[in-house]
Amino acid sequence: MIYASPPPPPPNPLLPLYLKPDYAPVRTWKDYDKSAHSRLALLSSPGLKSSTDETGGHFGNGVGLLEKPQLQISSPPRLYRKRWLMLSLFSLYSFSNAFQWIHLNIIADVIGNYYNESLPHDVFQRNTAIDWLSMVYMLVYIPFIIPATWLLDKKGLRVCCILGSFLNAAGAWLKCASVSPDRFGLLMFAQTLCAISQLCILAIPPRLAAVWFGPGEVSTATSFGVFGNQLGVAAGFLIPPILVPNSDNLDSMSTDFNIMFYSTAGVTTIIFFSLIIFFQDKPPQPPSRAQKLAVEAAMNENYLQSLTHLLKNVGFLLLTLAYGINTGSYYAISTVLNAIFLHYFPGEGENAGRIGLTIVLMGVFGSILAGVWLDKTKTYKGTTVGIYLFTLAGTLAFTFTLNLNELWVVFVTAGVLGFFMTGYLPVGYEFAAELTFPESEGTSSGLLSASAQVFGIIYTVSMRAMMESISVLSANITICISLLIGGIITSKLVVRFVCLFVCFF
Repeated sequence: MIYASPPPPPPNPLLPLYLKPDYAPVRTWKDYDKSAHSRLALLSSPGLKSSTDETGGHFGNGVGLLEKPQLQISSPPRLYRKRWLMLSLFSLYSFSNAFQWIHLNIIADVIGNYYNESLPHDVFQRNTAIDWLSMVYMLVYIPFIIPATWLLDKKGLRVCCILGSFLNAAGAWLKCASVSPDRFGLLMFAQTLCAISQLCILAIPPRLAAVWFGPGEVSTATSFGVFGNQLGVAAGFLIPPILVPNSDNLDSMSTDFNIMFYSTAGVTTIIFFSLIIFFQDKPPQPPSRAQKLAVEAAMNENYLQSLTHLLKNVGFLLLTLAYGINTGSYYAISTVLNAIFLHYFPGEGENAGRIGLTIVLMGVFGSILAGVWLDKTKTYKGTTVGIYLFTLAGTLAFTFTLNLNELWVVFVTAGVLGFFMTGYLPVGYEFAAELTFPESEGTSSGLLSASAQVFGIIYTVSMRAMMESISVLSANITICISLLIGGIITSKLVVRFVCLFVCFF
């Protein structure tokens, strides 16, 4: 085993096992499920006072991930009631941004009719341009995730939330100015600002949970952080088809768009000023000594070094790939849901929104239950594999029941799909933090989200091309095959094989 210089000191018998310099690293996901020496075990250690032993040496998992931070934690830990206010404010901001992600694509047929003058004439290019109203959220995330994560680590929660909320509100107001058939370009620019705003959202739930909540609440708080985002998507599916129905009267459609856009702008502005007034970066006293240590160590760490360590972590890379496949499939299905549903149920635009609502609401229940389950059991690997397999089953059921022309069946299968597919989101975040401890949760969750954006773009473009050139069924089957591959990657046999293969060579 290779240690960082200087050489490790003799073992200190007073230290817990997971802080001893000779503690062996966990190698497989199975070990993480059963290990008491993981991130959550450290965070729940009541007697932790410093990140170094009494001789001043280093500790880690064999590669010197944490240098000797000089942290003196003298104040007692304390939980504040206002932690729920912080979580609620963030969830409202996340809600409003997620609403703006999907509120245009769920009425893609209406967008196509209204902005006909400023859209390409070719059918595939036209539909793809509308798809980019959703995919721009995925595109901007990929190059900007590293600086956004750096900003979160160095400047904290308050700066990120206020900056992101400002961009969110600015994009919403620009949409009000885009209500004209010849202003699709302005609509896309406004949507791009909202997309940049989400950079300050997706990596925050695990960090906010670590900063404000106690050890037994971390997974649950992360789930509620994701909960706001999912509710926003649910509202984005449900409300726009009701406010902006398809019509041949452009004046009527302009009025409908104005109602939706001005309402959104008003809400996002209220949230922006609420964050300025009430949102705090961290509590006066930490929720636990160990969490104070972990958060401050993350803020003081070398970001590029942390990124390098994550990219060398085989288990994390496999999780990143599996997470990207699952969540990217969710993004793609959400983006083209209007086209999929109208293909089988023409003229049922409002029901398309209700199907999306069903997917997300069931996902909300799945997220909460998954968070509570993880807090109680810490079975990360088993929970991840189980959710993945049920996601595949739900997607298969949804795919092959659409042509039955029975709405109630589609609602049921869509609910099953949503319960497991979107319920996977907080599980992935928490599993990544567990696999990569003591690295920053913001860095690991940011890389997971980047993977999801890449797969989301690939799947959306591929599904649109297959829907136009082959069939809707073929596009859905492609997603099912991808989820099968993701399930195989997640399984313990493949993980063990890859780990052994890498260690051998």
